[in-house]
Amino acid sequence: KSANPQWREQFDFHYFSDRKDMLDIEVWRKDNKKHEELLGTCQVDITALPTKQTNCLELPLEKHPGSLLMLVTVAPCTGVSISDLCVCPLGDPGERQQISQRYSIRNSFQDMKDIGFLQVKVLKAVDLLAADFAGKSDPFCVLELGNDSLQTHTVYKNLNPEWNKVFTFPIKDIHDVLEVTVFDEDGDKPPDFLGKVAIPLLSV
Repeated sequence: KSANPQWREQFDFHYFSDRKDMLDIEVWRKDNKKHEELLGTCQVDITALPTKQTNCLELPLEKHPGSLLMLVTVAPCTGVSISDLCVCPLGDPGERQQISQRYSIRNSFQDMKDIGFLQVKVLKAVDLLAADFAGKSDPFCVLELGNDSLQTHTVYKNLNPEWNKVFTFPIKDIHDVLEVTVFDEDGDKPPDFLGKVAIPLLSV
């Protein structure tokens, strides 16, 4: 019930240079659980923003009244990576020794925000649900930690896909839960849910 809402929420997105450079934003109005109405859209050209500083943007909503006020910071992405299994980051013994020293008890108070890294090797899935009429699925896997999200490529027409990807996340909260979800790619339609597992970091 507000025409001037304040959300004051922060979201982190991993911006890789080989992805599209536009940040798409939609503002929606929700009457109840079933009825939603689009109040406007806007875009931010990430490549046009200066890096390593907070940019205050007032964005007019396209074809609708109103504007969106937001702060956008483009900063170098540290610790986050997607790689193949054969070139696994943190796999080098010398690198592992450096990390052990970095997070030793002696250095634990140097940077209170630097908790550590989580590395996840997504190998394969077995006996997935068939989502297509042909008895197959087009599965891909999404990993979410806090509000960080990374995903594998899609393996088409396969119920036993092998991704063999390595994902590295910086940990921001030791109480976070790693959520791994498998979806079926469905063209322009929203992907179909094939299964999910949740792993609390404190259980690792």
